[in-house]
Amino acid sequence: MGSRMARNLATAGHAVAGYNRSKEKAEALRADGVRVASSPADACLDAEVVFTMLSDDAATEEVVFGTDGVADALVKGAIHIASSTISTALVRRLAAEHARRGQGYVSAPVFGLPPAAADRKLLMMAAGPSELVERCLPLFEAVGRKTFVIGIDPWHANVVKLCGNFTILGMVETLGEACAAARKSGVDPARYLDVMNELFASPMYRNYGNKIVGDNFEPAAFPLRLGLKDARLILKTADETMTPMPLAAMVHAHILAALALGQGEMDWSSFARIAARNAGL
Repeated sequence: MGSRMARNLATAGHAVAGYNRSKEKAEALRADGVRVASSPADACLDAEVVFTMLSDDAATEEVVFGTDGVADALVKGAIHIASSTISTALVRRLAAEHARRGQGYVSAPVFGLPPAAADRKLLMMAAGPSELVERCLPLFEAVGRKTFVIGIDPWHANVVKLCGNFTILGMVETLGEACAAARKSGVDPARYLDVMNELFASPMYRNYGNKIVGDNFEPAAFPLRLGLKDARLILKTADETMTPMPLAAMVHAHILAALALGQGEMDWSSFARIAARNAGL
């Protein structure tokens, strides 16, 4: 995701430096005019803005607060844009720490898989002080097809992202259960999916439905092990806000069951297999 965003920023005419914890993954960016940095701090050299796109809270904390990290390297007035799917608690900590250092912070998680990132079709959700978000809009336009400004509290963008991921996971759960019921009834689940595609006219239903109907979860567009991380973050947000989310708890349990069966590197929609197993299929 990050490499594709970096390429699009460079293509849009921005001077870009990129750092990846696995250096060989960053080397491919040289051909796109991206300077390959030796550390997060090196990537921040002379930067007005730094994006982070990392897998989880631990990786984000390491890159931002660790040795040669972003927080110590950014100059006053520079902005950190975090596009990772991370906890709302960490977002609040990032916002507070950057403010203490005289730096800006904008949360801008995205919807879209790597192909969407490559094609500049990400949906951006931005939240933070209005003047900072306004400064960052040209950058969001360089990497995404639409930007939704959520509000002035950065963590609110992450609430939208987590609720959106929960909606996708809930869709996978319902598709998995419905396809299992169709199969147990002797109905071709592909025919059921045809009707749903006409009813909802959604690429999400079509794409994930095809994976479930075809039991085709490899290669993974997004691995299930990271889906578990997202399910946990959803439940943490539910706890913080005292919001009962019983479907989220069930999905979390089904993801755990799928991981126990060795599906961690399969697509995150592969937990739909649990509904089929529970139906004796």
